Amino acid sequence: MTGHVGRVALRVADLDGTAAFYTDVIGLDLLECDDDRAVLGVDHPLFHLVAAPDLPPRRPESTGLFHAAFRVPSRGALGDALGRIEERWRLDGASDHRVSEALYLRDPEDNGIEVYCDRPRAEWPTDGDGRVEMETCPLALDPLRDAATGADRCPPETDVGHVHLESSSLDAARSFYVDGLGLHVRQSLPSALFLAFGSYHHHVGCNVWNGRSSPTEGRGLAWIELVVDDLERVRSRFDRETITDRPDGFELRDPDGIAVRIRAS
Repeated sequence: MTGHVGRVALRVADLDGTAAFYTDVIGLDLLECDDDRAVLGVDHPLFHLVAAPDLPPRRPESTGLFHAAFRVPSRGALGDALGRIEERWRLDGASDHRVSEALYLRDPEDNGIEVYCDRPRAEWPTDGDGRVEMETCPLALDPLRDAATGADRCPPETDVGHVHLESSSLDAARSFYVDGLGLHVRQSLPSALFLAFGSYHHHVGCNVWNGRSSPTEGRGLAWIELVVDDLERVRSRFDRETITDRPDGFELRDPDGIAVRIRAS
């Protein structure tokens, strides 16, 4: 089965201010907007913001989003993103993961964001079983600045390459995402799992680094969407009472209560 990440939605207190961050700093376009929500993307929707000023902030013990990762198609586009971040916001970190080069920051409501560019697949290190061997090494920023093209918007090929979640149990996450949804384990660490459809380095990451222990609640992650080529095959793996039908597919809840929308490609 093949698949990829579709869209991600966040619940936010300040809809206008958060939308401005994703247009001005990340470089997305505002595709739709009203009093209750904003839809951002490039040629197609990638990110939904849902106004939730009455909800409390996410609690320190709550599971949910570690980061949502926007994948840009070239080092030039990543250099452009770095320029916008350094000029208009603040960079929290930059890493060479051997499979990708990544920039890290937090949005105005403290949601984690990654902007990254994949290295050529032929350069991805793998072990004897074909799993990727990602690392976290320092990323030199001057060559990335030199690669910038000066573009102020994300290229049309930009997508949400992966989502990384804070889970309460890696065993429970593996059961849901691997045994249920059909992703493959691409890297397994004592405190993190990296999962993917096919041979990508990861579409979903799960970690227990911060000891999150209670179900997701409050502002922050509202839902993630996974796009698959065999909707009914995924549906058949779950009990009917756990499925909520939607016009374009269905929705499930992972073991931490995170809403996972499944849509056909």
